[in-house]
Amino acid sequence: MANPEWGNQTVLMEFILLGFGNLPELQTLLFLLFLVIYIATVAGNVLIIALVVADQQLHIPMYFFLGNLSCLETCYITTILPRMLASLLTGDGTISFSGCITQYYFFGSLVATECLLLSVMSYDRYLAICNPLHYAARMSSRASLQLAGGSWVGGLLVNSITTLSISQLTFCGPNVIDHFFCDFIPLVKLSCNEPHLLETLAFTITFLFSLVPFLFILMSYICIIATILRIPSTTGRQKTFSTCSSHLIVVSIYYATLLIVYMFPSTDILSNFKKVLSVVYTVLTPLVNPLIYSLRNKEVQEALSKACRKFMFVSWTFSETIKQTSKVT
Repeated sequence: MANPEWGNQTVLMEFILLGFGNLPELQTLLFLLFLVIYIATVAGNVLIIALVVADQQLHIPMYFFLGNLSCLETCYITTILPRMLASLLTGDGTISFSGCITQYYFFGSLVATECLLLSVMSYDRYLAICNPLHYAARMSSRASLQLAGGSWVGGLLVNSITTLSISQLTFCGPNVIDHFFCDFIPLVKLSCNEPHLLETLAFTITFLFSLVPFLFILMSYICIIATILRIPSTTGRQKTFSTCSSHLIVVSIYYATLLIVYMFPSTDILSNFKKVLSVVYTVLTPLVNPLIYSLRNKEVQEALSKACRKFMFVSWTFSETIKQTSKVT
């Protein structure tokens, strides 16, 4: 129910994202920093997608899921950074009500999708290491497509519930959001409605789509590590662990920040700290993912070297053709 004290107030049609407004002297530096991060993130993830599609050696479930993760990270950062860059450049943090709800829908959907996709990737590694004889049957092309598709569809559908609930709230008080994007907790705090029911709903969904996948990943890696420790040779243990170490690093960074932001209570003292952590999982994680997978994965490194050699050969052939043509003319 809406608070009767707000009865005669005008319903808000736009919000103001404070972003990093408490650091006005750093606006230009932050703009350049986040612009470089955005370009590097999109370029790195698009490169991973291109390598997975183009190289036949990467046409296996592990890299199919990696391609999906890179696609997700590109969408993820594009949901947030362009709007934040515009705000840093112009100093105008105004965002319409519909724009704010739309941003929250895609952001929340992609967070849920990434949690599900990371758990699917851990299941893939679990089968490959703990049940290698059943891997080909259980992780067929059809099964891989169903698992990846289910992650996307599940994330997009589940956040429709909270987005629809938020869109029904009444906003008639302050319109300033102390964040750099439209997130659930800041929006609910600004509403004139009783927040307990919506907070309970959001907590339940967050538990099911973030904590449960995290526990599933944790159990998978307990089984994986137990299997690796039973391998007699040190070289064998290192080689086996290297196939899942990149994924484990990504999961650790992502969940460590995500769970602190959403599972810990919100207080004024923690608000700035949570804003910094939000930068980690919304901006830095999509940037480091392609770096982690490319630097720690021999197959990706080989595919990248092959693509570079092919590009150089094509460039050389093209330049020689141009030279021959100019000589003839």
